Amino acid sequence: MSTRYGWVVVAAGALISCVAMGAAFSLAIFLQPIVVDTGWSRTGVSTAATLLFIAMGFSAFGWGWLSDRWGVRPVIIAGVVLLGLGLVATSRAGDLVQFQLLFGILIGTAGGAFYAPLMTIATAWFERHRSLAVALISAGTGMAPLIVAPVVRWLITAYDWRTAMLALGVGATAVVVPAALLIRKPPPAIPPPGMPTRRGGAVPAQPSMTAAQAFRTPAFAAIALTHFCCCAAHSGPIFHMVTYAIGCGIDPMTAVSVFGVAGLSGLGGRLVFGVSSDRFGVKPVLVTGLLIQAIAAGTYIFVSRLGEFYALAVVFALAYGGVMPLYATLVRDYFGLRIMGTVFGAVSAVANFGMALGPLAGGWAFDTFGGYGWLYIGSFGIGLGAVAVALTFKPAPRTAPLAVRTA
Repeated sequence: MSTRYGWVVVAAGALISCVAMGAAFSLAIFLQPIVVDTGWSRTGVSTAATLLFIAMGFSAFGWGWLSDRWGVRPVIIAGVVLLGLGLVATSRAGDLVQFQLLFGILIGTAGGAFYAPLMTIATAWFERHRSLAVALISAGTGMAPLIVAPVVRWLITAYDWRTAMLALGVGATAVVVPAALLIRKPPPAIPPPGMPTRRGGAVPAQPSMTAAQAFRTPAFAAIALTHFCCCAAHSGPIFHMVTYAIGCGIDPMTAVSVFGVAGLSGLGGRLVFGVSSDRFGVKPVLVTGLLIQAIAAGTYIFVSRLGEFYALAVVFALAYGGVMPLYATLVRDYFGLRIMGTVFGAVSAVANFGMALGPLAGGWAFDTFGGYGWLYIGSFGIGLGAVAVALTFKPAPRTAPLAVRTA
């Protein structure tokens, strides 16, 4: 199979991440209609998002471990079936606690099945243009605000939030399962010149650390902590972006367009940062993006007009969208492919615990103080913490390619 098929895998991965992750993260669009329809508090509804990210955190490690053993394709299919069932069940929730558990636990568990396995498959196919490949798959998530969010908002306006959530569950399953069938494992790695090969041309096994050993390294701790702080810094402003804009007097559909602009900018950020990191190295590009993200998150406290929302959404999403794929490249560079699914799943788990803080913190800040000011101040501070940790990264060791099971 030609390595050019890797770009087909990347395209399929981008579609999967767009639809599946867009569905999993759709509560930001459902938040205001659910509060109006049910009378539940913003804190209560936002808690479902916090539970979702916690469940994603725990499940990401398990799904990553399974992808190392089963391959990526069956993990993706199992995850989207669970996602569809979760959305359909949540649309029938009769009270707040039931809603929180169904959306948070069921959909959250499903959501962990996509990011780490898809990043693993991207790094498995490419030695050159690796950062670009993971950026393109991650760009699918950035496309979700442009594609999934407007469809969800239209369904809510045309029908109601329950019908919209049910349709989202059915539609996501129908799109992702065929796309998952395009996922294939890469051809055997070609050994570097002068390296002996086994019968059949495979690269010989080389001594390498286990996942348990990787978890005890300073490199793992630094990558995981940086990803945690990064996600904690941007999750609150992202999740409450639409609701904050509506609260400033912006029409709901127009507020969703701000979310869409952020998605488009995040898509551009993934591509620009991916190409830049291939040329200049991951660390300087990551540190730059994290610093821009921190400043932009703090700037939200000063915006209230539509033009300001658009301008800040462009800068903020360019930064947070651009840095997200770089963590997969770091894990690949430090730990190789053989245990990447497990190790990156663990890094993603820690990151999702950071994502869990923002929605709940924003809901609490609004219900307690009548606004989101303290959310943005906290996001700025945590964002600077991510910059500080990223500055401690040491150069990654040079290793030969390792085989990985990907389909």
